[in-house]
Amino acid sequence: MTTASTRPAQLIAALQETIVGQRSVVEALVLGLIANGHVLLEGPPGLAKTLACRALAAALDGDFKRIQFTPDLLPSDIVGTRIFDQQAASFSTTLGPIFANVVLADEINRAPAKVQSALLEAMQERQVTIGPQTHPLPSPFIVMATMNPLDADGTYALPLAQMDRFLLKVNVDYPNREEERSILERFAMHDTPFTRGAATLSDVLAWQQEAHEIHLDAKLKNYIIELVAVTRDPKGNGIAVDHLIERGASPRATLAIAFLARAKALMDGRTYVLPDDVRAVAALALRHRVAFNYRVVTENVNPESVIAALIAAVPAP
Repeated sequence: MTTASTRPAQLIAALQETIVGQRSVVEALVLGLIANGHVLLEGPPGLAKTLACRALAAALDGDFKRIQFTPDLLPSDIVGTRIFDQQAASFSTTLGPIFANVVLADEINRAPAKVQSALLEAMQERQVTIGPQTHPLPSPFIVMATMNPLDADGTYALPLAQMDRFLLKVNVDYPNREEERSILERFAMHDTPFTRGAATLSDVLAWQQEAHEIHLDAKLKNYIIELVAVTRDPKGNGIAVDHLIERGASPRATLAIAFLARAKALMDGRTYVLPDDVRAVAALALRHRVAFNYRVVTENVNPESVIAALIAAVPAP
């Protein structure tokens, strides 16, 4: 097994040199990287969602591509297309921006489902089919998508299949006053360059291998299964929120929690998963996989409080 020359904590420290505060966001990006999964960032504009993704790619010295999703975007604008060369009387393939180590899908809900579906094969199979040919994507490969929850004009709901393919979803919130002062001093007074070379792509692949070998006890496996099961039958677990939930989490949530818990243990320098690791990452894996009905809006219920109640209802081993 390849040994990493740096540790995830060093990558997090490098990102914090650019990103002020937002510790949970930075850690979530690194968790997604270690767990080899894709990250969905949702929050108001101006909270450094795009900056965090660019800083991560720079810290890894990886290939970075940004795709601005708009209503007139075409699937070929993402994956690439085949062009007929009249002189050679043959087709040639032009690869799209999806062929990068870190792909930023900015405002992903600005494009219709046909365009968003172009990401499905890439996110799940790590390959893209253009015409008769299938092209493998670089390794490591991670999609980081951003959404703005405040401006709903001109947006489209993400297909359920695509939401399920994001390993985790991060809610990005406003900074506190001290963090905002640091933002002002760091960015308003002078340029802050990205920290480069904090880790390598080989380090990331090594971390992913190490995460697979992190020990996950049988009791914790049962704990993860119960956390997902309670989203499907909250009433059976004594939680009066079943009237708010339309559909519980899929088995992908079970796998996602296990992957993220192992990544959290590796990030903390352990070779085994603790119950606290599972509890810490559960909301990241569940919040976008549990579908709520209209009563959440009419009764003015915060979905995050429902997810927290579901997690708290399952006793840890």
